[in-house]
Amino acid sequence: MDQLSAMRAFVRVVQTGSFSATGREMNTSQTTISKKVAALEKKIGVKLLARSSRDHALTPAGAKYYQTCVDILGELDEAETEARSEVASPQGTVRISAPVAFGRILLAPIMAEFFQRYPDIKVDLRLSDRHTDLISDGIDVAIRARQLEDSTLVARHLFDNPMLVLAAPSYLDRNGTPKKPDDLTQHNCLIYSGMQEVNIWRFTKEDKEHSVAVSGNFQSDNGDVLLEVALTGMGIVILPIWMVESHIKAGRLKQIMSDYLGQNLPFNAVYLQSRYTPLKVRCLIDYLKDKLPST
Repeated sequence: MDQLSAMRAFVRVVQTGSFSATGREMNTSQTTISKKVAALEKKIGVKLLARSSRDHALTPAGAKYYQTCVDILGELDEAETEARSEVASPQGTVRISAPVAFGRILLAPIMAEFFQRYPDIKVDLRLSDRHTDLISDGIDVAIRARQLEDSTLVARHLFDNPMLVLAAPSYLDRNGTPKKPDDLTQHNCLIYSGMQEVNIWRFTKEDKEHSVAVSGNFQSDNGDVLLEVALTGMGIVILPIWMVESHIKAGRLKQIMSDYLGQNLPFNAVYLQSRYTPLKVRCLIDYLKDKLPST
């Protein structure tokens, strides 16, 4: 048995969640991948995957062995890269997960310069406002504006993410302008449904925290959609400054309650905790930290 090949197969089965997908990726059959994993289990004398007719999951021993395999294979890949050149040249595909608006507004414009700097790196960008699981989705780096929820992950701060309260001038002309958080209870608020506390908006003024339960006739789990609805004059919205700055300058949106600081959920680059972080991942995160806004 080629143990390294079996370890790579095992890691990709865990990351893709599928023997058949791993087989296609490695240009072989589902049966061959299954045999590799079975041979690996036999060699080390431990059951790595608990299989059923429809699914499989890591056993406790398999979870520990998976992380060990990731570390070992990563170090081998790094050693091979360094052996090819006196100066390691980052290469390979980096799989990134990011919110839709973040990818459109902030990532897309800086990709050309990234590829000029690192011509041997490829990027597979998956855009979704839903939470992604790095292992099961095979993600190298996830861009998230939330607190780190898993001790197996590492978060690298990219930039702060101040939220602004906004409305179209037409809405304010019809309904008046709220001055303080409690005034929002009398307004139609456009709600982002991707938060844990969907209807609670939080603010800070002079180090004092304020929270208010808001309501409205429209909610969405997509920030782009909320922005477009707000531009029609339908209600009040709370969005990050990088999404709305151009609309404020053009007069299409007006910031309100500017003396209250909206909740700040800094953007982080999140990746799996490991003794080894691939060079391609380190280069990408360093680049994002350098190029993204510092606000």
